[in-house]
Amino acid sequence: MPQTVPWDISKDIASGIAITSLIFAASVYLPIIGFFCALFIPLPTLFYRSKLGRTAGAIVPIFTIILMVVILGGISLYILFFAELLLLGFVLSELIELDLSIEKIMLYACGFVTFTGIAGLLFYSNISDTGIYALTAEYVAKNLELTLSLYENMGVSQEIIHMISNSLENIEYYMVRIIPALVVASFFIISWICLLLAKPILQSRELFYPSFGALKLWKAPEFLVWGAIGCGLLLLLPDRAFKIFGLNGLIILMIIYFFQGIAIVSFYFEKKRFSRMLSFFLYSLIAFSKVILLVVIGLGFFDMWLNFRKLELK
Repeated sequence: MPQTVPWDISKDIASGIAITSLIFAASVYLPIIGFFCALFIPLPTLFYRSKLGRTAGAIVPIFTIILMVVILGGISLYILFFAELLLLGFVLSELIELDLSIEKIMLYACGFVTFTGIAGLLFYSNISDTGIYALTAEYVAKNLELTLSLYENMGVSQEIIHMISNSLENIEYYMVRIIPALVVASFFIISWICLLLAKPILQSRELFYPSFGALKLWKAPEFLVWGAIGCGLLLLLPDRAFKIFGLNGLIILMIIYFFQGIAIVSFYFEKKRFSRMLSFFLYSLIAFSKVILLVVIGLGFFDMWLNFRKLELK
């Protein structure tokens, strides 16, 4: 990589901190849109780590975290989550340099960030003198209340609001217990988005990006189907502990089969030569429609038997 003068490095670091902080602020203070902004938090860290190297690139997430703490007035679960997203971007860049397969990059990055997240949660639990379950339950309860309030402001009928309100206790019970799967699934989705968006950004700056091959041909390992079937069977058992374990497993596996399903969709979009605008519109429908999203996951799951892309079986 060509030598860069200190002034240019300083400008890059300042730009990285400013961009990441703006995305963070939008994630915190903009309703609805903020959720989608959070998906892009790792991207600047990934880019500046790739451009500036390990030492200078690490300054961007470190100073951004400090700025987050100042903005929010202290350490909180939100800070912990956003810090993990910044770490995810840094680790993705480290793994990109190793020229690994996309499966290994996502698995190693999400595994490492999940492990450090658990360590961070234990640390925060100790300094706040509150148990992990109590912290998680409080966090879930607050978010459910905010969601209910948002539905009311959006003009959702009082009948539906009343039904949700009466079910909050049961919803909270299951939400707390599927947090592990939701966190892992979130890291997988965010890693996938960042890797896709990083390709044109890094290549336009002549920075290294691995050749992952044709992702539209990607398939999940066949043995995972037995894990999905096993998790589904656990849901049929009367014991709640088995149900929770099965539900956590299914959520994670559904994300993996979503990746395979979206690869199938991408394969046919390219085969039919859909325009970029039409493809973008259809991808948006997938993102915002739960029914279509489940159809895409189903495509990925049943592709093992139906071979939708007519790929050669090994």
